[in-house]
Amino acid sequence: MNLSVQLYTVRELAQEDLAGTLQRLADLGFTRVEPYSFLSFGDALKPALEASGLVAPTTHQGFIGKSDAELEQVFAAATELGIGTVIDPHVPADRWQDAESVAATAEALNHAATIAAEHGIVVGYHNHAHEITPKIEGRTALEYFAGLLAEEVVLEVDAYWVAVGGEDPLQILANLGSRVVAVHIKDGPGTTENKDQVALGQGTQPVAEIVAATPGCLHVIELDDSRGDRFTAVADSYAFLASLDGGAA
Repeated sequence: MNLSVQLYTVRELAQEDLAGTLQRLADLGFTRVEPYSFLSFGDALKPALEASGLVAPTTHQGFIGKSDAELEQVFAAATELGIGTVIDPHVPADRWQDAESVAATAEALNHAATIAAEHGIVVGYHNHAHEITPKIEGRTALEYFAGLLAEEVVLEVDAYWVAVGGEDPLQILANLGSRVVAVHIKDGPGTTENKDQVALGQGTQPVAEIVAATPGCLHVIELDDSRGDRFTAVADSYAFLASLDGGAA
């Protein structure tokens, strides 16, 4: 199983002790992590990854609409860390309400992709619920957006936020097809309250079915928040996914 964990889940621990937190994740059995706003870690991220033996095939970093010079900085830094895919995690909800706004975002992402390619980097986008709820030409705004993207641009689908947005994540994943290279998997009742989120296997989401339907994707564990200890939830989620895979994830 191609498994990772979004470091935003353990953000407080990472801010206090990045190297120690990455080592704890490695000790659980993880070999991959997904940093959030990776530039914010400065020079600390590379040695912490190296010391723990972890790699970061993907990262989150806002970049859509940045200047070419800023894009160059982002992608050069990603290359230095061995990151192959840089994913923009958020474009505000008001830019997903109509075809013109969605097209402008797609154009900006396609432009970024041309600069990223010069560094050997692939770019993508990660959804929340606000790209799912609006409908454009009979499709979710995210699906309409996907149809405007250059061939080399990818998507990281957050299956939980698809459900919160009122759609079946399995159907959306099927509709988006090979455009999807990574899936954020989380569990809970499918509400907008982040603290309702729980370890995988402890909520109502079809986690096993989502994993089975996306065998070639990177599966990224994430909790935006929780009422319980989030590191414990990560450990429990890893164990749940490893049990699905019949062994080490």
